[in-house]
Amino acid sequence: MRSETEQKRTSMKDQIWVIGGYGQVGQMICTQLAAEFPGKVWAAGTRRERAEQFSRQTGGAVKPLQLDITKSVDSGMLRNVKMVIMCVDQHDTRFVESCAKAGTDYVDISAKADFLTQVERLHSMLQASGSTAILSVGLSPGITNLLVREAAAHLDQMQEADITIMLGLGEKHGKAAVEWTVDHMSITYDVMRQGELVPVQSLSGGKKIDFGDGLGQRMAYRFPFSDQRAVARTLHIPNVSTRLCLDSRWITRALSVSRRAGLLKLLRLPWVRQAAVNAFAWIPGGEPMFAVKVDVTGWKNGQYTHVEQRIVGDKEAVVTADVAAAVAKRVYATPHQAGVYHVEQCFTLKDIQDELAKQLKVVTKIS
Repeated sequence: MRSETEQKRTSMKDQIWVIGGYGQVGQMICTQLAAEFPGKVWAAGTRRERAEQFSRQTGGAVKPLQLDITKSVDSGMLRNVKMVIMCVDQHDTRFVESCAKAGTDYVDISAKADFLTQVERLHSMLQASGSTAILSVGLSPGITNLLVREAAAHLDQMQEADITIMLGLGEKHGKAAVEWTVDHMSITYDVMRQGELVPVQSLSGGKKIDFGDGLGQRMAYRFPFSDQRAVARTLHIPNVSTRLCLDSRWITRALSVSRRAGLLKLLRLPWVRQAAVNAFAWIPGGEPMFAVKVDVTGWKNGQYTHVEQRIVGDKEAVVTADVAAAVAKRVYATPHQAGVYHVEQCFTLKDIQDELAKQLKVVTKIS
């Protein structure tokens, strides 16, 4: 049994810090959690005035906190923090390690595969402290991971998973999300092919994907979302790839042509990169929507089987916030196994659906 001192310390540990909590997605997460856990939620970031402004907008339901995680954060600062939700990219795991030392649970919505791999290496550290880290929380990664897990339930053995995301240009994405997309347009990264990691280029490997009624067939291209690395390991799939297209066919095509012509290498120049980031805010047309298509093949009762799963919805940022809040509510309210896990290792799609204000309609086809 725990000592009286340990029980008292645990009972004091009730705060939720949302790092990047005054950003586009962070604000939505804070608002949802403050309704569920009043007085417990803090919007944290480097700009105190932004945090205070957002706090006033919520009538004080969300509290402001100035915090720079690029600098050393002593684990003692987290002694009353039960959970951290990370909405900004990190370059190292120092802050996650501070959470582990403090016994603070950690939820991350980021999509940087290399960083998430670094966090995975802290599994033993979090187990020792009794804290839980849930990675791959959002749309992609997140819903995409759960759809692949859902498809796996229809198969005895999986051979290949193709994940495709369509993003609508009509949605005004947050600056961090746009910068992440631009920064990953011209990189080389690894995918799982026949059980081995193989290097590929962003916006290469075009493939026609049928999104069904209303959206039809679209050409989609490889993109380094972290879901393809995660599910290959967690669900033991020998071939996994993720592709991206925009709801504008001509802009999707233009990006692919630019990659083949070598023009995207110019994004390494700071002024070209900034111009590209700014351009996404001014692209005309498009819809505030997203669509996900997952194609998983394998064997069922000795027969080759194809499982398709489709979701179409409004506003990718809203769904990312909804999924993060849903996961956070469950982890906050119910102790989970200590260690580092991707979302599909701890949750099913139904678990998340039960917490969402607006249900996502999943269309499944097996052939």
